[in-house]
Amino acid sequence: MKKSSWYQIFLIIIFLAIWIWAAIHPLYRHDWLLENYLIFIFVPLIIIAGIYFRLSNLSYTLITIFMILHVIGSHYTYAEVPFGYILQTIFHSQRNMYDRLVHFSFGLLLAYPIREVFIRLSKTKGFWGYYLPLELTLAFSAVYEIVEWLTASIVNPTAGLAFLGTQGDVWDAQKDMLMAGLGALISMLIIVIINLKYNKKFWQEFKESFKISKNDKPLGEVKLKEFLKKK
Repeated sequence: MKKSSWYQIFLIIIFLAIWIWAAIHPLYRHDWLLENYLIFIFVPLIIIAGIYFRLSNLSYTLITIFMILHVIGSHYTYAEVPFGYILQTIFHSQRNMYDRLVHFSFGLLLAYPIREVFIRLSKTKGFWGYYLPLELTLAFSAVYEIVEWLTASIVNPTAGLAFLGTQGDVWDAQKDMLMAGLGALISMLIIVIINLKYNKKFWQEFKESFKISKNDKPLGEVKLKEFLKKK
């Protein structure tokens, strides 16, 4: 077995240990279950996908850290995590700030794995290799907010409110997406700085990403006519 595989097993063991801790006597069992549906779906999916499409150890580490932060939130509920109250004091906020931290971490920690998948599958380079992963991260954040709303609307009202974790803020969803976007932006800026320093073809790739191929053609009705002619 390759060293990278052993490292991935190590990450899984660390995550399982923390997940088991979080599963023992959570503050609100119903909310814990709602929060963990994401874990039940995405953790096996990531492991299975890794058999066919292995990411870097860096990506798996970032994903694991984010999952651990989420699991801690599920144990206490996001509105009552002890560390969130410390952040509340630091930022002089009227609410527990742990959920803001996790949404920021979503962008900061997951933008790079999303970029790795995007770059390797689409072969995109230059500007679009930094901008589009940022857009994808924001899109995933928006999808989560929609899923959160739909879930809260059909479950027990008490569990639904705990799951939403708005803490009385009517703009909670928008602020959560802002935090995710800010985290992703910082992540991509870090990647830009690293590539500026070590990638000798950085500016060449950046410029080429804006060049239009000589064989480029409009899509829409033009492409449709091509399809119809081939029939």
